[in-house]
Amino acid sequence: MYKEMADADFDRARNKQIVNDLLSTVRRRENELVPLQEITRRLRPENESYRGMQEVPISKIVGSMDRWRDFDRAFLPRDRHSRSRWRRVDEAYYEDIRLPPIQLYKVGDIYFVKDGNHRVSVARERGVEFIDAEVIEAHVRVPLSPEMSTQELLMQAEYAEFLRRTDLDRLHPDHDIRPTQLGRYDVIWGHIVGHQEWLSYIWQRPATVAETVNDWYEFNYMPIVQVVRERRVLDQFPRLTEADIYLWVMRNRRMLEDETGADIGPVASAQAYADLMTQPKGFWERIMSLFGGGESSRSPDPVEEKDRREHRFKRWQKPKAK
Repeated sequence: MYKEMADADFDRARNKQIVNDLLSTVRRRENELVPLQEITRRLRPENESYRGMQEVPISKIVGSMDRWRDFDRAFLPRDRHSRSRWRRVDEAYYEDIRLPPIQLYKVGDIYFVKDGNHRVSVARERGVEFIDAEVIEAHVRVPLSPEMSTQELLMQAEYAEFLRRTDLDRLHPDHDIRPTQLGRYDVIWGHIVGHQEWLSYIWQRPATVAETVNDWYEFNYMPIVQVVRERRVLDQFPRLTEADIYLWVMRNRRMLEDETGADIGPVASAQAYADLMTQPKGFWERIMSLFGGGESSRSPDPVEEKDRREHRFKRWQKPKAK
């Protein structure tokens, strides 16, 4: 009897999962579990600690170590090959059998399943709010919450690693370096490493990371940001941040130095970009921008600008084949 009931429960859970996928497509919201490896690939925790046995809110379990493809964000089963294991767990609930605790890895305020994915899935489908778990916690400097999308969680992971490397949150607590695309913190860290080599050369001694970060922030990053603020560059790109513009200015600085053969300071490069951004668009530039021709020299992120244009054209109906 319990087998038939558990089969019906699984079919109901699968149907819910299919509906979830349809709704996520319509609403343009992701419906994926977060892979733990994508988080750990981007950050090295400050330290880890064993938290022992705890009652954990199931709503805060948003990812998995190795089963993230098998379930959706609500831990509903995606594939029918999960039926047998899922059903056995569900039958244990019907028979009032106490299941062993699951194993979780905590980062910030979210949890990833190391062992017990099917137990989480069945418990959540049954409306269970808390589950017994053995927890290992990784300590990071930034908040990670269940309400964040996968993209936001990965961005926060990269930000946490950037802070671990630089101590910028302690050296300059009022900083606001928040690029909008993944991988940008690594680029900024590369700038800092290059600045450290330059400082060590002119100081004739090894520059510490703290000295380098302070000097880079005060004499490279903030002068560019000041120009961005004074010239209201972000008015042209409301979706972007000061850190995005900084990265473009640094790329533009290298191009200007290649063209002129001279050392172009960060302020001069920022002024050159601000001049470009604030001058009126010519007729052909407006036409090309409207129809997506070429990469705009005004864009702080040509790749992002190209993707935006392509996405806009994909929404237009294609001509029917004759």
